[in-house]
Amino acid sequence: LRTTLLFLSPKDLYTAPDSCKGRCEEPYSKEDECHCNAECERYRNCCEDYYRHCRPVGFSSSRDAIADEDLLHISEQLYKADHNKARPTDIAINPQYQASPDETGDQEDRSPQPLYKYVNEELFSKPTYASFIKLLDNYQRVTGREEDVTAEELGEQDNFLKEVMKTELMKKLFAFLHKKNRYGSEQEFVADLKEMWFGLYSRGDGEQDSSGFEHIFSGRACTGGTGGAGQHQAGGLTPGSRLCLGEVKKGKVSGFHNWIRFYLLEKQGIVNYFSHNFNGPWDTYPDVLGLQFSWDGFYKEVGSAFIGCSPEFEFGLYTLCFIARPGRACHLSLGGYSLSIQTYAWTKTTYGNGKKYIATAYVISP
Repeated sequence: LRTTLLFLSPKDLYTAPDSCKGRCEEPYSKEDECHCNAECERYRNCCEDYYRHCRPVGFSSSRDAIADEDLLHISEQLYKADHNKARPTDIAINPQYQASPDETGDQEDRSPQPLYKYVNEELFSKPTYASFIKLLDNYQRVTGREEDVTAEELGEQDNFLKEVMKTELMKKLFAFLHKKNRYGSEQEFVADLKEMWFGLYSRGDGEQDSSGFEHIFSGRACTGGTGGAGQHQAGGLTPGSRLCLGEVKKGKVSGFHNWIRFYLLEKQGIVNYFSHNFNGPWDTYPDVLGLQFSWDGFYKEVGSAFIGCSPEFEFGLYTLCFIARPGRACHLSLGGYSLSIQTYAWTKTTYGNGKKYIATAYVISP
């Protein structure tokens, strides 16, 4: 043992596994917490300091890098390609009270009327909407209870991906990522979307009970009881919260960022709109609101959401940002206006060659 140690440098013995310092181009090992070779960008499993230690100045201008300018350009392309978005006559909203920053935590209902005055539900017969809505009831109501994914539900996932990939918006997104050498074929892209969004991981007691799609688009509402999991963090959940149909932190909802889901639950009387703290600068759809509301008795202090976009628009933008800027603010441009999206990867389990599932994604509202 003494002889062996003489051949090990301090770097070999003491390099932090969550840093790229001294590890650039180190061969992939599934035992590593994060990675420092060129492939880590493709698999979204780089250490946080990868760019500081392992990429030369000016790398962002190389062919395969996704530069900030690229994101501004492709997001405008996706915005223009959202042909299934709501027209101004399809939705009428009633934002009512605008809360100040120090009022968003008050849990006071300052808007007596629902947020949605009218939605043209003919929108929901469009293939991407219809296939999206079918997915919303595919999840257990309780965190910590293993999902029993049926053949029918797997078929619904495949059908949603098939329908969105028919759209110009998702074809443009794939073409962009293909050009940036993230995917070699559309088939590879679709297979990765299915794992990234629908692959199951545990937010509770080790059961395969959650996915990125469920957290972001479907969410959960309270069923009562105690135990299980509740508090949402980038890498997991804290035990001890009430078991609820939404990710809940200390009696507050997190996740749940989709306008269609909100409308359908508000129509059923399950969601109660309180106020808004942000109304985006767009004069058509999609727009962005920062919302305060209660859901089955639990409160959402700021729930940012696109309003009136197609399912493929939201799905595509979140995918773009998760691939290009996982764990960081992703700065985009929509109709000439700036917008930022935050995504986080699930850190505890991976798929494929160390790829990470999407944990959450949302619009950053002021």
